[in-house]
Amino acid sequence: MEWFPDEPALPDEQRTVGPSSLRYEDVSQDGRLMLLALPHSIGDVVWQRMLVHHPVQQLARGGVIPILTRFVIEGGDGPLGVRGPLNASGCFQLAHSTDERGEVKHLHLNLWTRVTAQRSRTYGPPPERAGEPDFVGRVFAEHVWTRLFAPPGQRAVKRLDVPGLPALPPDSWQVRRFEAALEAPAGAKFLDAEPVIDPAEVVFGLGHTDSNQHVNSLVYPRLFHDAALRRFAALRLETQVLARRLEIGYRKPCFAGQRARIALRAFSDGKRVGATGSFVAEDGKPYNFIHMSFNAAARSA
Repeated sequence: MEWFPDEPALPDEQRTVGPSSLRYEDVSQDGRLMLLALPHSIGDVVWQRMLVHHPVQQLARGGVIPILTRFVIEGGDGPLGVRGPLNASGCFQLAHSTDERGEVKHLHLNLWTRVTAQRSRTYGPPPERAGEPDFVGRVFAEHVWTRLFAPPGQRAVKRLDVPGLPALPPDSWQVRRFEAALEAPAGAKFLDAEPVIDPAEVVFGLGHTDSNQHVNSLVYPRLFHDAALRRFAALRLETQVLARRLEIGYRKPCFAGQRARIALRAFSDGKRVGATGSFVAEDGKPYNFIHMSFNAAARSA
């Protein structure tokens, strides 16, 4: 079992359910939900149904913003068609982490969604158990509260100055090492002795950015996905595969105009393939740490 943090015990006011949007490009040819379609459920359900009305919104007036530090995304099976919405249950947690001395290091906003959809097909005969709800994926998103546009040295947030909320969220959060994403899953072996530099240089433009003034968090896994397929092809592995699991930890952002290379190692357990790696700067330092695994095409159901 690969790492995915369990949802904590939370009050009802920190949980909700609701529909999430579905685009035509979100469903693969074998009827499975694309992995990177799942984070939209965080926005549709947790942000728009709960957090947009929560007192933490007042923090933005002082320039305090929750910045994404980690995504863990897992995809389910299906099949599903493109005509029906997704259904998601979601929750959020305010928490704090400590350093080795036991002092507060960061304040966190953690978000979870679990997504289902009715079994269906876009074209062709209906699948077995058509119309029944089926698990199609889940998402965990870890954030750190920060003064995004403050000068260096003044960005750390150690208390929430919001009426009605405790200055220090009582829940404790154990932060996972970013480097843990670079490990092969249980039962799998690396096919590369060392990380291999992908031949395609990454050049970031404005089309890769968002309102936080840096490269959007989902750009990295999209580009890493393509680099992984190139590596599989170079190793003569199957490339008719679909990404089903992602873990990415964000160490440092990239910006429009920057260049980076992707260093990655392919792995296999005999049934699935995958890759771990990082976007790296010219000096070799990583911007992030990525683990992505792929499964073969789904059988007809």
